[in-house]
Amino acid sequence: MVITVGIPAYNEEKNIASIIVKLKKITNKIIVCNDGSTDLTGEIAKKLGATVINHPKNLGYGSGIRSIFQKAKEMDSDILVTFDADGQHQVQDIKKVIEPILKNKADIVIGSRFLKKKIENIPEYRKLGIKLITKVTNSTLKEKITDSQSGFRAYNNDVLTKLEPGDIGMGISTEIIIKASSHGFKIAEVPIDIQYNGDTSTHNPVSHGTSVLLSTIKYISIEHPLKFYGIPSLIFFAIGLTFTFLSIQYYTEIGRLNTNLTLIGAGTILIGVILIITTILLYSLVSVVREGKTR
Repeated sequence: MVITVGIPAYNEEKNIASIIVKLKKITNKIIVCNDGSTDLTGEIAKKLGATVINHPKNLGYGSGIRSIFQKAKEMDSDILVTFDADGQHQVQDIKKVIEPILKNKADIVIGSRFLKKKIENIPEYRKLGIKLITKVTNSTLKEKITDSQSGFRAYNNDVLTKLEPGDIGMGISTEIIIKASSHGFKIAEVPIDIQYNGDTSTHNPVSHGTSVLLSTIKYISIEHPLKFYGIPSLIFFAIGLTFTFLSIQYYTEIGRLNTNLTLIGAGTILIGVILIITTILLYSLVSVVREGKTR
């Protein structure tokens, strides 16, 4: 059983050494994606025996995860655990995160910060943002989750082989979950401890949260076009028909068209038709892509 731990890292020279030393008690298969760091992150990781992937510049969290996925496949990993480099995750929780995969109860396991009764150390604005994004993500999942943004996860080899994440930013967390659910992979969660030593994020929380939310909506629309476009199209179509009926009724009673009713009716029907066409095209495209990947 080859267990690999992958760490996306950017300017983490203060933390990377202690994390690798602790991880070596569990596995010797450690990948560090040095995402264009300007400090000694890559050099320290390499000196400690980790497999280091060096990005020429800072490409983003998603790019780091994609590189780690690829390298883990090349290393014939049975399980890949992704682990943050800022010291927030606890190495002892890895056994809990991989356990459902070892028992064949899950294909992906998320280390959730929200399964414990008492949630400590997480800033309130982060809690709100994570819960909002998770709620939107859950609208398309078969198995509901509590923490869509946790970077502490375990993936089995089947997921590594069949899933191809494409996002280069933080939206990759929800992209993987949405795609995994669409492919029928089992997703489970286990409670983890988290240690926040101040806010280590370099992103503006508002712009960062908005970006992740928009990415989540984008992947929902691609993976579930019938739900995302189909339902609104029927609603617009129904509204359009209602206003069209009222417009016709007004004409028969008054003898002239009501411009407002006519325009609203025609406009909403047109929007409905556009959404229906979009639904059909996207659904057909997604179906063709999925069939191609299963061959």
